[in-house]
Formats: sequence, C-alpha cells, structure tokens
Amino acid sequence: MAATQNSTILVFGDSLSAGYGMRADQGWATLLQQRLSSQGYGQRVVNASVSGETTIGGMNRLVRALDLQKPDVVILELGANDGLRGLPLATVADNLSAMIQIIKQRKARVLLLGLQLPPNYGPQYTRGFRDMFTDLAKRHDIALVPFMLDKVALNERYMQADGLHPNVQGQPLLLDTIWPYLMPLLQR
Repeated sequence: MAATQNSTILVFGDSLSAGYGMRADQGWATLLQQRLSSQGYGQRVVNASVSGETTIGGMNRLVRALDLQKPDVVILELGANDGLRGLPLATVADNLSAMIQIIKQRKARVLLLGLQLPPNYGPQYTRGFRDMFTDLAKRHDIALVPFMLDKVALNERYMQADGLHPNVQGQPLLLDTIWPYLMPLLQR
C-alpha cells in the first residue's frame, strides 16, 4: 500500500546518516528517497543529519526541524558521538527519551536506529549503550532497528579507513538494514 502523497520522512542523525566522507547524494538517506520513489511511495525524505551531532545538540535542533518539515515519520539516529565521548548513559538515554516524546507529541511515528560501540569502552559501558536503544524502544513503544551498522561493521570492504563510518559501498547495506523496520511505518 503506497503512502500518502506529500508526507515527509525526517532523517535526524549524525555523521552516520549525513553521509560523512562522501557526496550527499551517495548516503543511505538519498538511497531511501530513490527506493521510495521507484516503489511508488509519495514521501519526501529530508535529511537533517549533522556530522558530529550529539544528543544534546539534537535536542537543541529538533523542534525547529519538526516545525519546518512537519514529518509523518522521524528516523532518529543519535547517540554515537555521546558514546564515543564516554558520556553518562543516563544522560544520553534522557536526551533521546525527551526527543522521542517531542516527536510523538507532534503525532509523528519514530524509528529509532540502534547503535553499538567498539569494545574498547569496556563491557559494562558497551552493553549498557547497546541495551539503551532496546529499553527506549520498549518504554516509548516505538520501532527499533537493533543495530544500524549490522551488515557493515567490522567489514573493511564497507567501512571507511577510520573504521567508524560506512563507505559508499556500505550505504545500500545500511538502507537494506533499515528498510524492513521502516516499511510498517509507511503503511499506517
């Protein structure tokens, strides 16, 4: 079933969604627009992702982005930069929770993209970071992609030299990971 014409999907994230290290038209959000169009969906994808963004930065930008775009669906992908800085998980979770509440108050559906950290942050922090996304999705009754980088992480073929950002070849795999979780939100 095709989605309503003129509805908007807002991608709200950090460098993983902004297409760090590549042309903007090569990132997964642009590929999402192409897939939606090729399958007859009328949604417009707006990518409001900013490289280096943290959850507090996202909190500061969110209301304006929602006011400007009036999305029906928000794909929320934040937290990686907080985790890489070792910020307290309670703070990161509180910020994400507040953003989810704001989005839901605007009657938009939320797809939360789960992330994981490299193991060098210690097992307790990395496990807590991973589980934070599952806990938020359950608490707020929203859709969750368990691990956005599932098909590309630790595979040099799909990652940039920094080992953190997917390359151009990895972008279609990111979309393939996200797509099955996004589809039910498009059909409502």
